[in-house]
Amino acid sequence: MRIGGRPISDMTLLAGLRRLRVSKEEMAARGFRSMASTLLNEKGHNRDWIERQPAHSEGDIRGAHNYAQDKSERAKMMQERADYLDTSR
Repeated sequence: MRIGGRPISDMTLLAGLRRLRVSKEEMAARGFRSMASTLLNEKGHNRDWIERQPAHSEGDIRGAHNYAQDKSERAKMMQERADYLDTSR
């Protein structure tokens, strides 16, 4: 998610959660990433795609910043996740 071309901060997410009256015991901003990772892994998506999506890679700095890697496969994975979220509303 971006605002003015920059990613929003964890504090922006946290402020939104607090406005929704979600307590810190219920959810933290970092919880969204781990929740998505867990669900995508459960769906059987490629583990490397899941780790690359939030620009993280296991011990590979170059890979963490190579956004083009597996781009079409990751786009399909994220579209599936977005479709799931839309139907969950």
